[in-house]
Amino acid sequence: MPNKEMLLIPGPTPVIDEIYEALSGETRAHTDPRFVESFKNGLKMTKEMFNTDGEVFVFAGSGTLAMEMAIVNTVAPGEKILVVSHGYFGDRFIQLAQAFGIEVEALQAEWGKHIDPAVVEAKLNEGNYKAVTVTHVDTSTGVAADLEALVPVVKKAGALFILDGVCATAAVEEDMSKEYGQEDYKIDVVLTGSQKAIGVPPGLGIVAFGPKALEARESLVKIPAYYCDIKNWLPIMQNPSKYYATPPVNMLYGYEKGMEIVMAEGLDNRYKRHAALGKAVRAALGVYGMKALASEDVAAPTLSCIIYPEGVDDAQFRKSLADKGMVVAGALASLAGKAFRIGHMGNTTDEMFVKAVTLIGEALKEMGLKADIDAAVSEFKKVFQG
Repeated sequence: MPNKEMLLIPGPTPVIDEIYEALSGETRAHTDPRFVESFKNGLKMTKEMFNTDGEVFVFAGSGTLAMEMAIVNTVAPGEKILVVSHGYFGDRFIQLAQAFGIEVEALQAEWGKHIDPAVVEAKLNEGNYKAVTVTHVDTSTGVAADLEALVPVVKKAGALFILDGVCATAAVEEDMSKEYGQEDYKIDVVLTGSQKAIGVPPGLGIVAFGPKALEARESLVKIPAYYCDIKNWLPIMQNPSKYYATPPVNMLYGYEKGMEIVMAEGLDNRYKRHAALGKAVRAALGVYGMKALASEDVAAPTLSCIIYPEGVDDAQFRKSLADKGMVVAGALASLAGKAFRIGHMGNTTDEMFVKAVTLIGEALKEMGLKADIDAAVSEFKKVFQG
């Protein structure tokens, strides 16, 4: 099933033929040993990807549902969390926590910038925060959080570190066994979805709980959730032949294949490829006078928010690209109409972005702007190849 257009938005990302073929497999009973084995294999690779000795949960749902599962199983109504936000999707944790009666305070960065870890530390020193949420890559801004700086600050304060990996998992390291300065300074929860750097269509929520997060769930005894209660899911994750809620059989075939592709490339290789791709895309678009919202020292490997040069009409530009078979996303909030967002993650290739850079140049020329396509393509190749 060949893709008819290049879907270069922040997600979903292009789905390759091997995954389409897996998705189209015969729908079997969720107790069929062949399906159970496929599900087990997907879970095993998920644990390997996060390098966790805790538990992973893969279920029907979106990244937003994964956010809810992460919060409701670790923080009780009346307890307090700190949201460290680098954009629109970091802010989403505020309303989510409030819906469950959790007290929320937020530190919100200027869009395109990092929050100063010293500011986070000062806030945490006020005391009594059960958890801190951090979005690894904010899809609205293209800013990647600095885990090396943030994890030690949060763990020193005794809070759980909850990482939203929706736009980072399988493209940026999220090692839950990694020690950030001290033995017990580790990421406690990572949540994500299937449709971004993993490269599978939307439909699966994925959450990994480390040992301290599992202890937090035990200490809560009862939580205000049923579908999202990990205690209901734990027996199934440990033995997928058991039943709690009907699993999305064909989606899990696709997930197994997607994870096989991730692991076959190798995590380190995948992280390096994404980092090189992000830098190359931003460098190439810079030739056209387009500037990324996030400076290179904070920019994400997985997507970029690109500010238009003077004279570009957002709707006309994106329509021109769509007519050429390439889809990019508009910007959000105050940047709407002033920028576009381009995803460069998952199973995308450098060949795809040579074409993308060319099409963007053509669209600019059609709008009467100068665009040296050869120079932009040359810059992309030079930076990507290092």
